[in-house]
Amino acid sequence: MKFSLNVDHIATLRNARGEVQPDPVTFALMAEQYGVDGIVVHLREDRRHINERDVRLLRELITTKLDLEMAAVDEIIEIARDIQPELATIVPERRQELTTEGGVNVIDNIHHLKDTIERLHESEISVSLFIEPDINQIDAASEINADFIEIHTGNYANAVNEDEIFDELERIRIAAKHAKKLGLGVNAGHGLNYNNMKEFTAIKDIDEVSIGHAVIARAVFVGVERAIKEMIQLVSLV
Repeated sequence: MKFSLNVDHIATLRNARGEVQPDPVTFALMAEQYGVDGIVVHLREDRRHINERDVRLLRELITTKLDLEMAAVDEIIEIARDIQPELATIVPERRQELTTEGGVNVIDNIHHLKDTIERLHESEISVSLFIEPDINQIDAASEINADFIEIHTGNYANAVNEDEIFDELERIRIAAKHAKKLGLGVNAGHGLNYNNMKEFTAIKDIDEVSIGHAVIARAVFVGVERAIKEMIQLVSLV
């Protein structure tokens, strides 16, 4: 299982005072030195954290993989086509949300998403759809030629007792196995942290996890290098 680091909240901290530090690009380059497999950023329409300057510098400087999370809207699609990340992950986006809440509904937006995927494929960008661990949504993602899915793990992360944890892990396990049978790559993310990763790594069909907030929060207390290497060690248990 691979580990890509989301650096959005370094930009959140920078923007809180309207300053230039801490720089998410510098953080991403440090993370690469400490062993992450890729860098994830979400270029939101409102630019609340990551901005276009960040994405362009990351594209120029990082040597692993750039995963650009984005809404399926014309402005961001054209930026992605110009920057050409290795992966574009389509996520739902609402202005009032604190962070991405749940997966994109592929079935209800199938024609628009199909068009978005085709436009990104024209620029030789692989496309992932951030979705719930739902067989019907996965089938729809495959039907419109997505390359990957990213399974939303928020319900697992928020589970409060053993039965709920088991049920959510089982949903994710079944979904991942089904996606693999369809030839899709399988990523996962949202709410994964140092406490819940050990059980999560038991799911063998997950190719990669995307984690950000937990690592950045831990880095405040133990430093960037230790926080990243501890997560790499957990992810590598698979």
